[in-house]
Amino acid sequence: MTSRVLLVSPAIGASLRQARFDDGGPLDAGGAARVRAAAGGLPAVARVFVSPGARCRETAAALGLEGVPVPELAGLDVGRWTGRTLEEVGAAEPEAVGRWLADPGCAPHGGESVRDLCARVAARLEGLRRLEGRTLAVVEPEVVRAAAVTALDLPDTAFWRLDVPPLTVTELSGRAGRWNLRLGRPLAASDDDRTLG
Repeated sequence: MTSRVLLVSPAIGASLRQARFDDGGPLDAGGAARVRAAAGGLPAVARVFVSPGARCRETAAALGLEGVPVPELAGLDVGRWTGRTLEEVGAAEPEAVGRWLADPGCAPHGGESVRDLCARVAARLEGLRRLEGRTLAVVEPEVVRAAAVTALDLPDTAFWRLDVPPLTVTELSGRAGRWNLRLGRPLAASDDDRTLG
């Protein structure tokens, strides 16, 4: 049996435009317009999950999807840095930011480490591997990064070297105890690109 998981990154919101750690804010007008324009660009799926964050829930709704919120697919918890820009945090806590970016096991903000996020997402992917049919999940970019690290059995230090643009689809297909990865095609692809096999 081959498992297929489509990971859709949400449209942009004010936090992302301002380079802020996600504060749970909604999509902005531009992001909402882009996701509405992309509606209809996804194949049929057996089930839909969503990260509990506002951007993911709103993206799923604008795509016409009714998804089940899954706490294990939440974005990275950055503790007391939530809502602040990396520049602000870097000015106030330069050593902490340096450690955080260099050591995936470090969580100086009091939240969750990158390593913990990768482990959480890996556990959820293992559960999805046993489901028949195609699964779609609208998740934060850091969840897509963690899934890619897991799928390719990369060291967790690779996490920060992966970019996940808004409104892209990353596909995982699993068989025989391993995942294959098809990276980030735009959600608003041409009709020829919409069939994901």
